[in-house]
Amino acid sequence: MTRPRISDVAAAAGVSVTTVSLVLNDVESRISADTRLRVREAARAVGYTPSSVARGLRTQQTRTVGLISDHIATTPFAGRMLAGAQDAARAVGHLVFLIDTGGDAQIEHEAIAALSAQRVDAMIYASMWHQILEAPAGLPAGTVFLDCRPAGGGFRSVVPDDRAGGAAAVRELVRAGHRRIAYLDTSDTPIASGLRHEGYLSVLAEAGIRVDPALHVSGETSAHGGRGAAEHLLDLPEEQRPTAIFCFNDRMAGGVYTAAHHRGLEIPRDLSIVGYDDQQLIAAEQDPPLTTVALPHYEMGRWAMEVALGVRAEGDQDAAHQMECPVIRRDSVGPPPAQVAKPNRRRASHTDRLPEAAIDR
Repeated sequence: MTRPRISDVAAAAGVSVTTVSLVLNDVESRISADTRLRVREAARAVGYTPSSVARGLRTQQTRTVGLISDHIATTPFAGRMLAGAQDAARAVGHLVFLIDTGGDAQIEHEAIAALSAQRVDAMIYASMWHQILEAPAGLPAGTVFLDCRPAGGGFRSVVPDDRAGGAAAVRELVRAGHRRIAYLDTSDTPIASGLRHEGYLSVLAEAGIRVDPALHVSGETSAHGGRGAAEHLLDLPEEQRPTAIFCFNDRMAGGVYTAAHHRGLEIPRDLSIVGYDDQQLIAAEQDPPLTTVALPHYEMGRWAMEVALGVRAEGDQDAAHQMECPVIRRDSVGPPPAQVAKPNRRRASHTDRLPEAAIDR
């Protein structure tokens, strides 16, 4: 089947090709409302749609945006960034061309060249996690960085406020009455790790809690790493053992759950836990559901797209815009126990609960 042409619309409507062009491109003219309606009905009848390429040549816009990412398209919890970007683009009549490079520099170089050749109206460069990186060669000046910051500035960018997020997580535990709070860290993502640790330390200071270096431990950014680090913390002498653990992410928190359950500890009666990321397939499915800090993936994606398309005017080229990471309260935080549970104790039954007066608040 051949693509319907503008001449087919003109023949069906009984008007000239020029009239059809003026009507379908909403060009101001003295064409009557009846004729405009007849042309549009004829276009629908023959299945004609204006060429986006031709329109782009006239308006210098293609109504498209290029979004280059490393692993976002294959990472379920980070996919919310794409949803936010797509919703913002759709609201102003733009389509998004997504290219996931898998972290391959050659694919990235080819993607930038291809999107530039397609004359996209804007470009977004996105990362799966908060990091500082060198801006790839060839990116247009108006490119917006999403969940990452370019070294040396020069581009607008948006990242999560990980320092404030870490502080919010620890403040949740302090408000519940905890004073022996551990930070289960990782070395895999140093930017976010360091910022969350800064937030942890700031809240301990404001609460007048002495920093115990033994309560800052690291592990692999996985459930296995979380379990190993938690085992180390739970093996500390009783006077050092934490009553609460703030975990770098929800996967590590899942490992802490395993370590706690293996020792017969009940969450949050014997140990309170706060995660980070709000990965729905992990956090909400724990037993009990995990209190955590949400990464604002959707909001960051929407912000980046609105700035890239000029819908939103804010955005300093030399300072990343930081977005709030809110606490999602579930059931893994409670008051500290009167006495920290000893390792390998039997699982307590509901009839073994301490009387309320004995709980150290």
